[in-house]
Amino acid sequence: MGITWRKWAVPTAALALLATGCESTPSAQAEPTVAPSTSATRPVARVCAKPAAGPAKAPAGAVTVDPAVVGDLAAKTKSNPSGTTFWLRPGRHRLEPDRHAQVIPKKGNRYLGAPGAVFDGRKTNQYAFGGAARDVTIRHLTVQGFVAPHDEGVVNHDSADGWVIEHAKIQYNSGAGLMAGARQRVRASCLRGNGQYGMNAYKGTGPLRDLVLDGNEIVGNNTGDWERRRKGCGCTGGVKFWAVDGADIRGNWVHDNRGVGLWADTNNNDFRIEDNVLEANDGAALIYETSYNAVIRRNTFRRNNWVEGRKYADRGDSFPFATIYLSESGGEPRVKARTDKIEVYRNVLENNWSGITLWENADRFCNSPANTSSGDCTLLVPDTDRCARPAIATAPLYADCRWRTQRVDIHANRFVLDKSVVKCSEKCDRMAVLANYGTYPKWSPYKGERVAEAITHKQHNRWHDNVYRGPWKFVAHDPSRVLDFGQWQSTPYEQDAGSTLDLRAGG
Repeated sequence: MGITWRKWAVPTAALALLATGCESTPSAQAEPTVAPSTSATRPVARVCAKPAAGPAKAPAGAVTVDPAVVGDLAAKTKSNPSGTTFWLRPGRHRLEPDRHAQVIPKKGNRYLGAPGAVFDGRKTNQYAFGGAARDVTIRHLTVQGFVAPHDEGVVNHDSADGWVIEHAKIQYNSGAGLMAGARQRVRASCLRGNGQYGMNAYKGTGPLRDLVLDGNEIVGNNTGDWERRRKGCGCTGGVKFWAVDGADIRGNWVHDNRGVGLWADTNNNDFRIEDNVLEANDGAALIYETSYNAVIRRNTFRRNNWVEGRKYADRGDSFPFATIYLSESGGEPRVKARTDKIEVYRNVLENNWSGITLWENADRFCNSPANTSSGDCTLLVPDTDRCARPAIATAPLYADCRWRTQRVDIHANRFVLDKSVVKCSEKCDRMAVLANYGTYPKWSPYKGERVAEAITHKQHNRWHDNVYRGPWKFVAHDPSRVLDFGQWQSTPYEQDAGSTLDLRAGG
């Protein structure tokens, strides 16, 4: 039996996504999937298998680093001035055995790896590159075997600004393989098999603006299965983004990660997610949560969410657990960005567990005990304490204290579902726009069906001109309202004008 929607304020799977308590299990596939073709114009980023080789000889003026000398890289970094180029010879480079030993770059330093150059933490050192120096470059270098603590990172540990990571392999580390600062560029790199995140874009202090991930392979991360070990932590993903203002995520191959592929969580804004392949991630391919203004276009989504979607369906949960999950996120013209909507178009979704879910938790708002992003308020109300009775019950705070799923435009996409491929009989075929019945806290002005009515009918969320192949169903208002295509298109929902549905699976 499914959980009764009115009995519980939030369905189990929705609560799991909101509180991020996804008890992930390893992917059933023992080996990474074969690189697929994509509707995007650029080739799939197979950079882990075929990385670009670094310079075989030291560039003119570079300082040569010897792998035979333990700690040579850290020592030479310390003794040379800012802006020095270091060339790491082929071989395994090591730090002193002190767990806090690390390289502290100076402004403008460049680190170039020769073919076969590996910087190895030997499961002893916590950090590879740290410190606050700006504009550091790391190219053609493999960084592996470091043991950063939970929620910390190995490369750019202190989230310094302006770093460039190109043609690198950051793999088999604990914690996050890579942290991010403002104006960071990560290109053509392999983020593989790290214990928590491939990359954690979290700065903590100051803005994290203008982030680019271009042409990377992000595979097999969250080997530590942290959502199971710390239920509700929300602390995993191939890449996790927190309060990033302006990001271009393009041309990446994000696959076979345990849990979510790409996860933007809490006051992110102005994302362009385009020309990526997101495939065979155990959970949702993409979560955009309590965030604003994004373009999601020309991506290919294949075979995502099979593990976690099936887990909740087997438990009898009726929530439409989605491959693209937009949770309390929408377009907001008052927040400056390159768009004032969330626009999802020209994507291909093929044989995933369900499609797109637009969700809003009626009990989650700024200053509510149900807000899992505790201490954070919306970008429209910087003072959390303002969101309280009596002011929250009237304009403008009634609207501005909520992260609202609004102004979402889903069009010109292709949704393909063959249940014999996904190996499901039900609950893997959903497209949804819904909210829960508001009950909490006692002083909430959003009780009852107010939020469900708003997200379904009043907040300008629209599907249109899409192509569906397979036995798709549609959920509106709340989990109990499962509609066929005709009902979805008809009054009062009036969704998917200009769209077509062929119940036959496949092409």
